[in-house]
Amino acid sequence: MTGGTALVVGASGIAGHNAARRLLDAGWTVYGITRHGAGLPSGAKPVTVDITDAAATHAALADLPITHLFYCTWSRQPDEAANCAVNTAMLGNVLAALESDERLVHAALVTGLKHYLGPFEAYAKTPMETPFREDQPRVPYQNFYYDQEDLLIAAATRQGFTWSVHRPHTMIGWALGNAMNMGVTLAAYGTLCRHTGQPFAFPGSPQQYAGVTDISDARLVARQLEWAATTPAAANQAFNCVNGGVFRWRQLWPVLAEGLGVPAAPYPGHPDPLEPRMADTQPIWDEITAKYNLPARKLDELASWWHTDSDLGRQVETFADMTKSRHLGFLHYQDSAASFLDLFAELRRQNIIPPLPSP
Repeated sequence: MTGGTALVVGASGIAGHNAARRLLDAGWTVYGITRHGAGLPSGAKPVTVDITDAAATHAALADLPITHLFYCTWSRQPDEAANCAVNTAMLGNVLAALESDERLVHAALVTGLKHYLGPFEAYAKTPMETPFREDQPRVPYQNFYYDQEDLLIAAATRQGFTWSVHRPHTMIGWALGNAMNMGVTLAAYGTLCRHTGQPFAFPGSPQQYAGVTDISDARLVARQLEWAATTPAAANQAFNCVNGGVFRWRQLWPVLAEGLGVPAAPYPGHPDPLEPRMADTQPIWDEITAKYNLPARKLDELASWWHTDSDLGRQVETFADMTKSRHLGFLHYQDSAASFLDLFAELRRQNIIPPLPSP
């Protein structure tokens, strides 16, 4: 099967926006849920609703002819118990709103590698052996990913649709205002360093700087979402979704620096987290936007310093295996350096960061 009528929840976020764009380009009809109706790709039909409100969600979705659900959002809460309660309820509200419609064929859920690492408050306390594989047991901590998976599978069994779960690593791709967007965060960091002359140094741990890791291009995640939704052999399974190659940050950092027009500084040998260093940089960002005639933006809506610190500050090796989906026919690959460089180029085209300096 190809095509259908998709509901993308979180369609302004990094996974949802790229999934919606992919589906639209492939000829799907796409409805996109956002809270504020902004940030959708051109051609998507906006659905503005707060999915924490069960009644409002039912009213907004009950009459839509949805055949495929792509759930690509989450809400950060102060602890994992609250994450479980709020995020599971959000997914449950969407599934309940579609329950009476027998047209639903497939529902896809995007989670991530915290499936293997544990939630933020117990992050990597019992790390699994790398490469992470889909059949590894769950870590012994409360985790909203697990609750969402269980809810999805139960609903699929009850309602008769197929399901898939997708576990990307750190996602790199186009989206603004996203809480987990390392690519835009590093672009903002490099731009600030270039303007102020401060060193563009890797801010994370020695283990991450020297160790093997991987990332997930949001365009590749979108491809896998569509593939799993339209490939019978992929039904009712969970899949890792990473670019397909591994790297070390010490190798990639000079490439990112060149892509941002700033010298790569030597690694200081210890973590130097971004969140405290970038806390008062809005006036500097305002100087940059004025100098290059860029639209004024709030820096904390572009950069997620805390999340990038979390990813780059890990003290364990983190990368995932793609054998399962390869065996089933998903053979796409993405160069990881190009994931960043393509994003930086798009940020320049959209006047988010300044042009590269003249040679």
